[in-house]
Amino acid sequence: MGMLTGKVAFITGGASGIGAGTARRFAQEGARVALADVQPEEGERLRDELSQAGAEALYIQCDVSDAQSVQQAIEATVAAFGQLDIVFANAGVNGVWAPIDELQPEEWDKTLNINLRGTYLTVHYAVPHLKRAGGGSIIITSSVNGNRTFSSPGASAYSSSKAGQVAFAKMIALELGRHNIRCNAVCPGLIHTNIQERTEQRGTDKIGIEVELPEGSPALHGGEGEPVDVADACLFLASDLGRHVSGIELYVDGGASLLR
Repeated sequence: MGMLTGKVAFITGGASGIGAGTARRFAQEGARVALADVQPEEGERLRDELSQAGAEALYIQCDVSDAQSVQQAIEATVAAFGQLDIVFANAGVNGVWAPIDELQPEEWDKTLNINLRGTYLTVHYAVPHLKRAGGGSIIITSSVNGNRTFSSPGASAYSSSKAGQVAFAKMIALELGRHNIRCNAVCPGLIHTNIQERTEQRGTDKIGIEVELPEGSPALHGGEGEPVDVADACLFLASDLGRHVSGIELYVDGGASLLR
């Protein structure tokens, strides 16, 4: 038996990066996994990969910034698997990084709508099912940015959304503790995914924030990690090993953010 045998996990942003790495890890430990994402090709490919490995997996098209889309994705998960035990609110974007007087209101809104509103919507629609199951684990992907480091020039919208996610996790941890529902945030540092390729940086050189370690980073693995490193942290929080852990932010960065 795996650590998550008999459990159902709903993962937003599950088609790639940290979400995909966590889906694979959860499936290895026996979970049935719902991949909620806006990338059908990647999501269906991962679903097929997990199914071929003997896991039960489902891909659902889901825009986390849209309430109806999130509600339908969660309802489809419960309809397919009969229950919900683990919620990984992982979907997010870096968005636009630009000087605050150049960052446009619609750019700010898009980042906050996906990262922070998306987290709220995921938890909002999942909680009734977690209560019905008698408890569960909510995990939120935040970041070292906005919580431990503030040295990414122009990332005001991103960092604000990530700080907000940690505050949200702490509020929810207390609100839902009586229902045996735990809520925690993972805060990755530099993880090798394709999210950086989707970041638009505009005029950030004018801000003048620069952090340079002349002899390199003394952190574990130079502060660089892989999706599986975050996935293993999520496995701890999702499984019975984390049964008395709630309301924390868990930094997964090899200690690199201690330097800034």
